[in-house]
Amino acid sequence: MKCLLLLIFAAKSLTVPYKLQFDNEKVFRITPQNKEEVDFIKHLATVTELNFWTPQSLSHLIPNITVDFHANAEDSATIISLLEQKRIDYRIIFQNLQEAIENQFDKDKHKQKDRLLRSSRYHTWEELAAWAHHVSVKYPKLVSLVPIGKTYEGRPMHVLKVGNKVTSKKGIVLECGAHAREWISPAFCKWFVTKAIKAYNKDKDMTNLLDSVMFHVIPVFNIDGYVWTWTHNRMWRKNRSPSPNSKCIGTDLNRNFNIAWQAAYDKKNPCSDIYPGSGPESEMETKAITSYIRDNVSSLKAYLSLHAYGQMLMYPYGYTVKKPSNQKKLEEIASSAVKALSRLYGTQYTYGPIASTIYLVTGSSVDWVYDEGVKYSFAIELRDKGTYGFLLPEDQIKPTCMETMLAVKEIASFVINLES
Repeated sequence: MKCLLLLIFAAKSLTVPYKLQFDNEKVFRITPQNKEEVDFIKHLATVTELNFWTPQSLSHLIPNITVDFHANAEDSATIISLLEQKRIDYRIIFQNLQEAIENQFDKDKHKQKDRLLRSSRYHTWEELAAWAHHVSVKYPKLVSLVPIGKTYEGRPMHVLKVGNKVTSKKGIVLECGAHAREWISPAFCKWFVTKAIKAYNKDKDMTNLLDSVMFHVIPVFNIDGYVWTWTHNRMWRKNRSPSPNSKCIGTDLNRNFNIAWQAAYDKKNPCSDIYPGSGPESEMETKAITSYIRDNVSSLKAYLSLHAYGQMLMYPYGYTVKKPSNQKKLEEIASSAVKALSRLYGTQYTYGPIASTIYLVTGSSVDWVYDEGVKYSFAIELRDKGTYGFLLPEDQIKPTCMETMLAVKEIASFVINLES
């Protein structure tokens, strides 16, 4: 524990003592109806400073796709004027981004007690690291904390192995926090581990799962970027490694896997939010994950990569419209999982191959893992559909995680039955 705390303190010293403010900055939503409107959005990006939330790159813009982008306060009036001149329909999701960021947190002081143990709260990396150590010590028969490497900034990376160490043989990976600003993703991984171990020997279904499956949980893949969203820039996406021959920082870890990397968008633009790195597996974080997967691939049956936002459950491939060999089974599982998820609150998810459900994606963990032999691999875009986007309030953590738990249990049950 002492060593862990020293590492946390050392990593914390790398952060900066101030936060970027977003007062009066706006987030716009446009659904371009034709090529002319797509071209106009691209033009807007050349005359104003835009940060795209979805899709993450101009290269993904096509007619009828929902486009959410963040603009600074100075440019917002210009953007509104230009859109109205062109008679392009738009909606302002956030009138004041800073206010929305602050409203993420539950301000009820009575709920701040025992915050570390509360799964319905967002947690800093330091809190998550302390929690991971805590559960591995408190539940040694069900939880192991496995070191797998370090981040660029020297923070320790771990996998939480959750399951009955005597009986569980099949492996399922839960990968959370690849993109720093998607806070609901690490929140789900914490929720899953907490609820699973507390339900063991109390809930029949969860007991059966943990007796049959070893869950390999990556609470935060992109630790350095996640820390940066707490200390400096809430809207940061990438990791924090410097790019060669550029002042821009960071690689999109979910474009850095060795699958169709050569076809990557923006690979010559280190300033892009989807910059895939200087080469496949160029990042220390990616290497840590791929090394762990290769070491355990013989036992791994499924891989779930959790993101936000959009309410989608997708399967390979992302880099091509080519169908995977078990496409029918993947579709069956996805359909069953979204139905299970919807039963709790009626939340509707779309499902299908990544490339046709959202857009072409190269270098993703899900595609890479699938081609490594983990044939039940899925990417899940959690709540919501844009009302809050990346800034899902804490009061939505519980319902989001409860419904997502149903989908994960459904997928895990399929895997158990298919592999038996």
